[in-house]
Amino acid sequence: MMNTLHKKYGRVNFLRMISLACLAITVLGACKKLDLSPTNDLTADKVYATPAGYKQALAKVYGAFALTGNATTGQQDIPVEIIKDEGNSDFLRLYWNLQELTTDEAAWSWQSDAGIQGLHELSWSSINSIINGLYYRSFFQITLCNDFIRQSSDDNIAKRGITGTDADDIRKYRAESRFLRAYQYWVLMDIYGNPPMVTEAIEIGGKDFPKQIQRKDLFTYIESELKAIENDLAAPKTNEYGRADRAAAWALLSRMYLNAEVYTGSPKYTEAITYCNKITQAGYTLHNNYRELTIADNYLNTDEFILAINYDGTSTQNYGGTTYLMHGPAHVPAEVSGSNGDWGGLRFTENFVNLFADETGNTDSRAQFYRTGQNLEMTELYVSTDGYSSTKFRNKTRSGGPAPHQDAAKDFSDIDFPLFRLGETYLIYAEAVLRGGSGGSLSTALDYINKLRTRAYNGSTAGNISSTALTTDFILDERGRELYYEAFRRTDLIRYNKFTTNAYLWAWKGGVRAGTSVAAKFNLFPLPPTDLSANPNLTQNTGY
Repeated sequence: MMNTLHKKYGRVNFLRMISLACLAITVLGACKKLDLSPTNDLTADKVYATPAGYKQALAKVYGAFALTGNATTGQQDIPVEIIKDEGNSDFLRLYWNLQELTTDEAAWSWQSDAGIQGLHELSWSSINSIINGLYYRSFFQITLCNDFIRQSSDDNIAKRGITGTDADDIRKYRAESRFLRAYQYWVLMDIYGNPPMVTEAIEIGGKDFPKQIQRKDLFTYIESELKAIENDLAAPKTNEYGRADRAAAWALLSRMYLNAEVYTGSPKYTEAITYCNKITQAGYTLHNNYRELTIADNYLNTDEFILAINYDGTSTQNYGGTTYLMHGPAHVPAEVSGSNGDWGGLRFTENFVNLFADETGNTDSRAQFYRTGQNLEMTELYVSTDGYSSTKFRNKTRSGGPAPHQDAAKDFSDIDFPLFRLGETYLIYAEAVLRGGSGGSLSTALDYINKLRTRAYNGSTAGNISSTALTTDFILDERGRELYYEAFRRTDLIRYNKFTTNAYLWAWKGGVRAGTSVAAKFNLFPLPPTDLSANPNLTQNTGY
């Protein structure tokens, strides 16, 4: 972690070892955030000596999702282009860019920024700093998880003289670390397909190179991990906000099962419904105001949120994460975004905007577009006024006041990023039922969709649909309206066979104004050439 903060394009010492930093955690009430404030006066040996130290180390594992710092895995460093832009080393910004900038939901204005050119055009090569950066960032976070899992083994707990309730708590922390590792492996499976495999039993930098695992086998591994830890995790809604519980494992399983045919060749829609049912029976409800899902006090949304990445304007300062989603949209006024100004970057294609019958947001409140001075049509890809901008992530509270922990300069965001929420669960359930899964019903699927639409229409049923309108294509469009800018779109379009094909075209897909199909190889991103050179066990994805 950094001791000093730098402006968006400032150079930082990105090789500083995050493993030397420990994150102190304060036990808070149920509606408070997991405190990720850094302290740099403890070594790893000291941290693991006490129960409190284990919790500090757990906070570091979580903190890696929201903080920038050393992203070396012990094999390779993050690309030098990313080092020059500290915000681009943040996990969420890297992942978000690959999930959204490659689709109809987003384009970035500055083609000179490292790794940007070629993403929206679906014409990237294996030498791309964002693609390579996410790979190394995910493995860095897996390395943190592996170390915690290793240090929290029953043998190590016993050696340190920790017993009773303290030991039981540490075992729960270990289950959470296994969940976070499983989540990162899901990211690698979804993005790269066939990554190397490293667990707590394998030391990075040891004499043996990690072996490559095939996508289908990685799916089985993640599935088995999540099922193995299910009962070791806290019951739903009983953990501290920002920490994984049983429902988080169910949510990841349901998401994986929805995409199982892509990952393994075999559909698992019945399994998706099974885990959706577990979530809907655990006491979650839709938050009553859609526009409060992505604002500065959204940590209060424990009714809908299952797990979020916590951001804080004073203690998790970096130029990625929701700071990127607050500042990034082009020309959104500071008083709207709750920041000190925009970066002139993110815009929508007209194809996405057209998913909404009323772009003003007066009917469907999910249409949160900034239109003043912006053109609907993206006639030019790298012109900041071509395409509407997003006002979805606003660093203000539901009362319109300033963010609770706003920094004086208004540089950084307090907005948490929902990794899993009930709205997605409803959409998974409905799609899985429509695709032939058992254990659910069309009537319940329709009810879930209309609950989302009633909320979107501010309590009115005017937007509700009939059973005849409930189709898989409708669900894809509804996922766009409900989940945009939450890092789903690429995965959704691939599941529908619309990402690389001509079944759905958007502005500048394939580098053509009207859009065109591209090679199927772009359904996966390439493995970094530096890792291929360093590890003889790895084979590049087809076509790169």
